[in-house]
Amino acid sequence: MARAIVYTEFGSPDVLHLIEVPDPIALSGEAVVRIEAAGANPIDAKLRSAKRPSPPITEPRAVGFDGAGVIESLGDDVDGFAVGDRVAIRDTVGTYSSMLAVPVEKLVALPDAVTAAEGAGIGIPAGTAYQALRSLDVTAGDVLLVHGGSGSVGQAAVQFAVAWGATVIATASPARHEQLRELGAVPVAYGDGLLERVREAAPEGVTVALDCAGTDEAIEVSLELIADRDRIATIVRGPDAASFGVRAFSGGSPEPLTEQELAWRAEAMGATVELLATGDFVIELGPELPLTEAAQAHQLMESGDASGKIVLIP
Repeated sequence: MARAIVYTEFGSPDVLHLIEVPDPIALSGEAVVRIEAAGANPIDAKLRSAKRPSPPITEPRAVGFDGAGVIESLGDDVDGFAVGDRVAIRDTVGTYSSMLAVPVEKLVALPDAVTAAEGAGIGIPAGTAYQALRSLDVTAGDVLLVHGGSGSVGQAAVQFAVAWGATVIATASPARHEQLRELGAVPVAYGDGLLERVREAAPEGVTVALDCAGTDEAIEVSLELIADRDRIATIVRGPDAASFGVRAFSGGSPEPLTEQELAWRAEAMGATVELLATGDFVIELGPELPLTEAAQAHQLMESGDASGKIVLIP
């Protein structure tokens, strides 16, 4: 029997519990993956607590979208993968488990240079950052302001933008500034006086902004600096982004992603793996917890007491 984390009611992290489930069987176009690491993301906690609208629960609801592991079996009509291959998983419900059947289009091969924990940290953070920057048309010569640059999405956005030749200004607490410098950004502290500090850091102006923080300050400063509202986006303030006249990706946005945006999120997986394998991308890893401590992982995410990607190990 496989093991999986589920919940049967919305609520605090304590609603998460471990159950045994039948071993999955790979259908046509699928692979069964033995999960070695599952990435915990804020969206997991928002869905569990009903902070993000969800349909009523009628049966145990699986948790998690990102993971990494080893292929145990293959269904029919699968090309490009073999039993024993190391893979990362994106956008597949139920990665908080020991075994999972995954459509092969949701898999990317992991080279030996990339750990399972790193592979489990790619999907949502890198996919969100990559798609947002592509949608904002960030290119060489841009000056990008990333609010919340020390978070997992923020760090990914910094690294993609730097790799593409943009100059990056990133907000964070002073304790995280050296880390942002190492990623190639110019760090500035958030809080009173942010507008003046950004102007000092970017005397020739800012051309594009991505809000990964969700504060009024982040939106207001971006609006003050950038005239073209189409080049300001938030991944947090989806429900009220339109009231500011800015774009929203994720964060409860009422507008679904376009086919092109979904394609960019899929493209991000392979692009990030390649950069990781060559040492040109860093995923900050946080606590590794056993699968049985999924509730603690959610508590840590919601409290903000842990830095780096929280990973669950089955």
